[in-house]
Amino acid sequence: MRRGEMNRQAAELLKPFGLDIDVSRPLSAFSLAVRQLTAIARAVDLGAKVLILDEPTASLDKAEVQALFRVMRGLAEQGVGIIFITHFLDQVFEVADRLTVLRNGAMVGERDIAGLERRELVELLLGRAFDDARRTAPPPDPEAPVVARANGLGLKGVVEPFDLEFRAGQVVGAAGLLGSGRTETALLMFGALTADAGALEIDGEAVRMSTPRQALARRFAMLPENRKSDGIVGALSVRENMILALQARQGWLKPIPRARQNEIADRFIRLLDIRTPDAEKPIEQLSGGNQQKALIARWLATEPVLFLLDEPTQGVDIGAHAEILKLVDEMRANGMAVYLISSEIEELTALSQTVSVMRDRRQVRVLSHDQIDPDRILGAIADTDAA
Repeated sequence: MRRGEMNRQAAELLKPFGLDIDVSRPLSAFSLAVRQLTAIARAVDLGAKVLILDEPTASLDKAEVQALFRVMRGLAEQGVGIIFITHFLDQVFEVADRLTVLRNGAMVGERDIAGLERRELVELLLGRAFDDARRTAPPPDPEAPVVARANGLGLKGVVEPFDLEFRAGQVVGAAGLLGSGRTETALLMFGALTADAGALEIDGEAVRMSTPRQALARRFAMLPENRKSDGIVGALSVRENMILALQARQGWLKPIPRARQNEIADRFIRLLDIRTPDAEKPIEQLSGGNQQKALIARWLATEPVLFLLDEPTQGVDIGAHAEILKLVDEMRANGMAVYLISSEIEELTALSQTVSVMRDRRQVRVLSHDQIDPDRILGAIADTDAA
């Protein structure tokens, strides 16, 4: 092996990507962005006729993205076909010639970029057009106490710093497409991701959550988007699933008495109308809607002041869908602050006092109560003048 020649060629290959690094060092010594660009350079060097890039910009900053796009355009001019898979709408319009839209595992549309309206693309992605929706949420109380305030909270490569205020008895909706950064904002506030910028202000104190346990101690709760993998413990009973968060906050060396566990389970089964023959049935044997309500009960048992709900009505039947939305409104009416992430714009329109619109991992607009309607939300997602 001629290591000198290898190093020389590797350095030349990386130059178009704007990388001037010591190519003899282990790749693990470099940042994720450098590793990503190196992998792309390797693929380019194979002389492929078709280059498939699956979310190649996910960990790149703006300068690195532009360097990648220059290479992509150069390869396209040389006759290489490029499949560019991404959630970033701005990047689609910047670099692509033609796009294919996939939703729920099926192709739902194919369009040329030239002349394509952003709104049309967003409607393809969401699967519907929006004309109007009923506004049922009451106006916000400006005197309601602030439960938490995000001040420049962010994580490089994940979510750009954002500001957002959560008041008792109010719902803050989060709108945006899949991959827009909605879930990541909730994970940052709940400590499942650790912010590297900004902080949460709680009772006048700047706090940066680094673990969910810290968030739990502050009486934060979070319903995850995927209840199967991140929520339920399938083989455990409904009762055992319901008391998990309360037990975690209390500490595993101080077990909750069985009588207290039964009281909690029976109360929430009645309160939320969870369809189960008894509290000892394994939760994996319940329907999706009843599993979701049991997870909500898990967190309500901790008496949270801020409840982060990530797609709470996803994958449930029509009856459970309506019951969960009613429950969210009851949480608000009882003085809880709620962060509602939903792909259903009608849900956000009906329930929210404020809507935070996310696009390409940054907050692009915050709509106040009198501004909230489907057209403005959709316009902000699509980056049109509708707002």
